[in-house]
Amino acid sequence: MKNKLENKVAIITGASKGIGEGIARVFARYGAKLVLAARGDKVLQLADELKQEGYPAIGVQADVSDMESVQQLVKTAVDSFGRVDILVNNAGICVLEDFDAPDNELRDKHIDINIKGVWNATKAVLPFMKAQKDGRIVVMSSVTGYMVADPGEAAYAMTKAALIGFTRAMAREVASDHIRVNAICPGYVRTPLVEGMARQSDPEQPERAIEAIASAVPLGRLAQPEEVGELAAFLASDESSYITGTQVVIDGGSTLPETSSMGQ
Repeated sequence: MKNKLENKVAIITGASKGIGEGIARVFARYGAKLVLAARGDKVLQLADELKQEGYPAIGVQADVSDMESVQQLVKTAVDSFGRVDILVNNAGICVLEDFDAPDNELRDKHIDINIKGVWNATKAVLPFMKAQKDGRIVVMSSVTGYMVADPGEAAYAMTKAALIGFTRAMAREVASDHIRVNAICPGYVRTPLVEGMARQSDPEQPERAIEAIASAVPLGRLAQPEEVGELAAFLASDESSYITGTQVVIDGGSTLPETSSMGQ
C-alpha cells in the first residue's frame, strides 16, 4: 500500500543514522509526518534533507535516558502536528566488553539507553495515544539476547532480551485502548553500529569481520537499514491491525543453522 502511513505522526528515536535513518526514509515514502530524535545534531541534518525532498519532518535533539528530554520531544510532536500515532523505540547502543571488566559503567549505560530509554519514550506518548484511543509502538529488540549471543555482549544481550518482556507486558496493558505494541528482532544490519563492532573485533581489517558475518548468514549478506524500515512500517500500519505483543525476527536466516558445519 503506497500511502499506508499517510498523515500518521511518527516519532522515531535514534533516527540520525543506521536503522533509525532507514526507518525514517521508509516512513517518509509511505506518507508519515516525522519527528526524528537523536542526541547529536546529525538528526537535524537528516530532517532538513527530508524536508527538501518534500516530506514533513522535524529534527529534535533528545536524550531518551532523560525523561524531561523525552517529554519535550513528545510535546514538540504534538505542538507541531497535533497528535502522535506511532512511536518507534529505536535508540540503542551496543559496546562489546568482557563481563569481568573492572567497573559497571558500560552495563549502566546500556540499561539507561536500551531499557530506560524505551520505558521513558513509551511512558511519554501513552497519554496522547490513550486519549485518541489509537496508537502503534514498535520496539527495536534484537536476536541477540533473545535467541543468540557472543562473548562480550552480556550488557547488550541482557537489555535487548528485556525489551521482549516489556513489549509483551505493555501490549497486554494497553490493548483496551486500541494501542498495539510489537518488537522487531534484527540480526546483523549494515549500520555504523555494526561497523563499529567490526572495528572492535578486527581493528586492522574490520571489513574482514563484516565478510565473516555475511558468510554465516544463509542469505549471504547483511540486511540494509531500509529492509528493517519496511518491517517497522508494516507493524505501524493498519496492515498489521490484529498483531500485538509479538516479536518479529528479521535476520536473513542467521539464527537457523543448528551447527556451523553439519550438512555443508
